[in-house]
Amino acid sequence: MLPIVAGVATAVAWAISVLASARASRVTGAPQTVAGVMVVGTVLILPVALVATPLPPALADPVGTVFLAALAGAANVGGLLLTYAAYRVGAVGIIATIGSTEGAIAAAISVLAGQTLAPGSGFVLALVAVGVALAAASGGGEREDDVVIGRPRSLRAAGLATCAAGLFGLGLFMTGHVAGTLPPAWVVLPSRVVGVVAVAAPLFILGRFRVVRSVLPLVLLTGLVEVVGFSTYSVGARADIAMTSVLASMFAPIAAIAAFVLFRERLAPRQALGIALVVIGIATLGLLAGT
Repeated sequence: MLPIVAGVATAVAWAISVLASARASRVTGAPQTVAGVMVVGTVLILPVALVATPLPPALADPVGTVFLAALAGAANVGGLLLTYAAYRVGAVGIIATIGSTEGAIAAAISVLAGQTLAPGSGFVLALVAVGVALAAASGGGEREDDVVIGRPRSLRAAGLATCAAGLFGLGLFMTGHVAGTLPPAWVVLPSRVVGVVAVAAPLFILGRFRVVRSVLPLVLLTGLVEVVGFSTYSVGARADIAMTSVLASMFAPIAAIAAFVLFRERLAPRQALGIALVVIGIATLGLLAGT
């Protein structure tokens, strides 16, 4: 029951994050949005990590483990910068779908690292790749708020989202090596600290850390639900990583449907087919991993 609740909570939190950050980044810019989200996340999670869930005293290599978590956090921050930049030019449904392939990319990296996947996983990864290609390469006719998204913008957004998914997948792979030994708060904290140091602090020093007042609630909401989502995912993954991952990956179709209603996004039929293939592939991959 715990993995189901945690997976659903993660999917809802990440879907809200997608929608809020997409609107915020279009108004205030990708770096400023990432900086604000990282500051909010650090303020929320730092007291929990230091007071409520300190590092286990019996941790074999605390420095190395936290360093690996920080590397995973750096990959996550880089992925967010690219994703938020993609939101400024492309359709939310497509970008979220490409980003949701991070689990499949992490699985592919695991194969390169010598891990053996369940039978049939190779075919499923190919199915996901086909879905991404359909969703990304069929662009040029999307509409949002009755404004047509041209093909150059659509392809640029897809390229940024693909690079972001690669970074997210790398971060997820590294996070998998530390999630079993670190408390959930310490899995979430490093990426927030890296974001504050690498993004927020330089913007502040240069006098460019400004968040438009109208989108401040969206930045605060994104920072909150990002922390909630990663925390619930860490909790659920400890019990059943396959089930939690399958349900958490459903944030993409949730965000796509919400964008259809809230932002009046309209996608081409081939893009909708691509989204469906990605969702089916990710769900199947998670189920195969659990067998």
